[in-house]
Amino acid sequence: MIRINEKTIEKFFFLSAFFSALVTCSIFAFLFVLGLPLFSGGRFFSIITQPWAPHLGHFGIYPMIAGTLAVSLLTMVVAFPLSLGCAILISVVDRGKMSWLLRKTVEMMTGVPTVIYGFVGIFLLVPLVREIFEAGSGMCVLSAVLMLTLLVSPTMILFFCDSFERVPRSYGDAVLAVGGTEIQKFLYVTLPHSWTGIVIGFTLSLGRALGDTLVALMIAGNAVQVPGSLFDSARTLTSHIALVFAADYNSMEFKAIFACGIFLYLFTTILVCAVRLVGGRRKMAG
Repeated sequence: MIRINEKTIEKFFFLSAFFSALVTCSIFAFLFVLGLPLFSGGRFFSIITQPWAPHLGHFGIYPMIAGTLAVSLLTMVVAFPLSLGCAILISVVDRGKMSWLLRKTVEMMTGVPTVIYGFVGIFLLVPLVREIFEAGSGMCVLSAVLMLTLLVSPTMILFFCDSFERVPRSYGDAVLAVGGTEIQKFLYVTLPHSWTGIVIGFTLSLGRALGDTLVALMIAGNAVQVPGSLFDSARTLTSHIALVFAADYNSMEFKAIFACGIFLYLFTTILVCAVRLVGGRRKMAG
């Protein structure tokens, strides 16, 4: 029987963590170096505030930042209550066959390729939005938000269900023993003890909404503008990178996509730090 020294295992995990951190920092350095021509000469704020007009020498990514935030944040506004309600139905209200079937359906949805959601959005959702609201082509912020809601909700639902199920059953039984109802048990026991998991699920799903490419590329309309309403077309940072990637490698237009990558990297870093902060507080409270 092979025996492995504990110190050897500790060193292995330390090296793995160090390598992961090194790769992460290297990616950021790679993006920063290749995007440096755009940031030199004090043009950092102009990149954030200027419009995208390469023919005029303007390579600002402000419309894409606005489009990314509009689509992702509105997605979470719709997806969060929907996911929370489904999780309550699965883990709290009904624990029978319907709950089992619904959970298996949600688990299956997490494995559906993103491009399938995009095709469904193009051929079903976009015409539906166009006919119901009679505003534009249907390729707009609203269509992207609805399809991204369908994409990120399964992740949130599973996180929420796991959080509810981790609450010790004895806590809920104590509430019922003193005459409390199922609703009171959920509101005063289950929800407070699973709040950390809810926040983490929400944050990770927001990260997925921020980083999605295909749904925004296929459904949002890809208009380089700041959306003024739900029926306006928009372009996200990820879809902008995908569309500009085929440009001349030596052009400023191509270098601008690295600025998009930097901002996406920063957004993701903030979300990861938020998850770590919540997890750290949970351990301290425990």
